[in-house]
Amino acid sequence: MDLSYRQAERKDLHDIVQLLFQDELGAQRESFSGELDEIYISAFEKIQSDTNQELYVAELEGEIIGTFQLSFLQYLTYKGGLRAQIEAVRVKSTHRGMGIGRKMFDYAIVRSKQKGAHLLQLTTDKRRPEALKFYESIGFVASHEGMKLHF
Repeated sequence: MDLSYRQAERKDLHDIVQLLFQDELGAQRESFSGELDEIYISAFEKIQSDTNQELYVAELEGEIIGTFQLSFLQYLTYKGGLRAQIEAVRVKSTHRGMGIGRKMFDYAIVRSKQKGAHLLQLTTDKRRPEALKFYESIGFVASHEGMKLHF
C-alpha cells in the first residue's frame, strides 16, 4: 500500500469535513450537507496561517482516505520543550482495518520529531474504547487524566 502524505490545501477541505462527519461522534457535532459551511473555510484559513498547525491528508492512488492535524505547543516545562498534539485523526470508512491509521501515526511521529517535539500527545473520547486500544498498540500510555470544559 503506497500512501502519500501532504499538507492539506483549500481544495481538500470538502473531503476532510466529509471524513470528520463520517465518524459516529463527528456526525453529532459536525455539519455536512454537501456544501461547505463558511466556518470550516475560516478555520482552515486560520490553521494554514499558523506555523504551529499542520493539517494533513493521506492519499492512496490520488484519493484522500485519511486526515489528521498536528499542533505544536511551546512551553516552559521540560526545559522549554516542544510537544506535538495530534487531533482529528480519521480514516475513510471504506479503508478502515487496513493499517492506514497506524501508517498515518508513523508519519505523524516522524514529522513531530523533525519539528523538534519531545513527545506526541492525544486525547480520545471515552466513548471510543476501540480507539484507546489502537493508541495503546502504537505505544501511547494513558499517563494523565484529561479534562475538558466546554463553553
